[in-house]
Amino acid sequence: MSRKDEFFGIINSGYTCKGDFIVLGGAMLDGEAIGDAHIKIPLKTLNRHGLIAGATGTGKTKTLQVLAEQLSLKGIPSLVMDVKGDLSGVARPGQENDFIRDRHAKINLPYSAMGFPVELLTISEQNGVRLRATVSEFGPVLFSRILDLNDVQAGIMSIIFKYCDDNQFALIDLKDIRKVIQYLTGEGKEELEKEYGAMSTASTGVMLRKIIELEQQGAERFFGEESFDVTDLMRRDQNGNGFINVIRLTDIQDKPKLFSTFMLSLLAEVYNTMPEKGDVAKPELVIFIDEAHLIFSQASKALLEQIETIVKLIRSKGVGVYFITQNPMDVPASVLAQLGLKVQHALRAFTANDRKDIKLTAENFPLSDYYRTEEAITSLGTGEALVTALNEKGVPTPLAVMMVRAPMSRMDILTQEEIESINRSSQLVTKYSRVVDPESAAEMLEKKIRDAEEARNEAEARKADERNSPRDYDRGGYGRSTRTSSPRRRTATSPVVKVLTSATFIRGVMGILTRAMKK
Repeated sequence: MSRKDEFFGIINSGYTCKGDFIVLGGAMLDGEAIGDAHIKIPLKTLNRHGLIAGATGTGKTKTLQVLAEQLSLKGIPSLVMDVKGDLSGVARPGQENDFIRDRHAKINLPYSAMGFPVELLTISEQNGVRLRATVSEFGPVLFSRILDLNDVQAGIMSIIFKYCDDNQFALIDLKDIRKVIQYLTGEGKEELEKEYGAMSTASTGVMLRKIIELEQQGAERFFGEESFDVTDLMRRDQNGNGFINVIRLTDIQDKPKLFSTFMLSLLAEVYNTMPEKGDVAKPELVIFIDEAHLIFSQASKALLEQIETIVKLIRSKGVGVYFITQNPMDVPASVLAQLGLKVQHALRAFTANDRKDIKLTAENFPLSDYYRTEEAITSLGTGEALVTALNEKGVPTPLAVMMVRAPMSRMDILTQEEIESINRSSQLVTKYSRVVDPESAAEMLEKKIRDAEEARNEAEARKADERNSPRDYDRGGYGRSTRTSSPRRRTATSPVVKVLTSATFIRGVMGILTRAMKK
């Protein structure tokens, strides 16, 4: 048996599937595709998460597009982060050409151009379905981790949330939580200390500054009503194809704090909303996080721990999470260890650090008698990748170089007219376009402060009236009216009394008495 035939047998055996699966492409050996040696990924392992990595221009985005398309055809909806703006084209059919026909002939896969059901979502000012969440939905622990608070500050945040719960103050947006902190360190300080204990003004000052920092990155657009229902991500069209929900994030690349806030809140909401599924035949939802380094490069240790915890647990809810990044070392080792599917496009070795990263990347793949992994990573062509996955038993498949199949949808962006057409026909755009501003903590506290100030002003006015009003005597028949001068005041102001009590009169009387005594 030739080396090629032996490799063909290993691939077909290692990637065999008894249940349903998707096909990503065909295996390659020594730079050539091996006909029917297809890379099959079982649907039941797609909730074990994954990684798509590679240098710019090596085909990461097209691999992501292929995965989302194949999932949609199997009735599995997905959520895709479109940071660069080049994934919206999945809504329209692609265009077959000689390059695509030749590529698919080499891997022996049919090709047909088609578009897919798409929803365009946004957390900024772009057109689309508005994604929002309330501060209350975050809860004190998650909100503290997003702000990167220390243990003392996080404890204070828990007290603040408890105070709001006890007093039925709804925390909807950042204005609410900011107003509560200001109130509890000012007018409400005595009230807080009586029921919950004292708060350090230094700590609350730090908390306010971090909230303002979050606001400066545009987070005030994200926090609010109407809160997005994550079950709206799991829809299918009339043909049974899963919706590809594309979140347009082209205008927040320079706002990593907002991006990580949104992603963590979304993962937490999906986890908290969806019921336990255990081992399922296929995932309920797959989430693709493009430019994942935007999350990890700015995340605090506490935030990374939260992400790691959610990634570990969310697969039991039937949800897969896939990270797309240039360098796999961008993903923390604790998260990387949770990823079942790894698709590694080419990396370039320009510096000593690059060569070190390539060596570490190669060590994350199974050993192979057919590839020198470090060399393969640097010699892959565009649209080629090293791949390993989990078979139906959860065992890693043999390492293979894969020629990725071409996307069936457009490999380019939508025009503005096409975007508007999708939004006009969307039920979700209508559902979430209305901005709801209910009476929440900020308004309720302002009313409370106004009422307290009015009560204080009224009390001071009453005291002033009492000080300025004449006394009311009812002795000796002087009458009851407080408007009439008292007898003491009337006597003191009498002309006779004035003369008798004058200094001149007294000196005169005293002089007469003195002369009489001398005689």
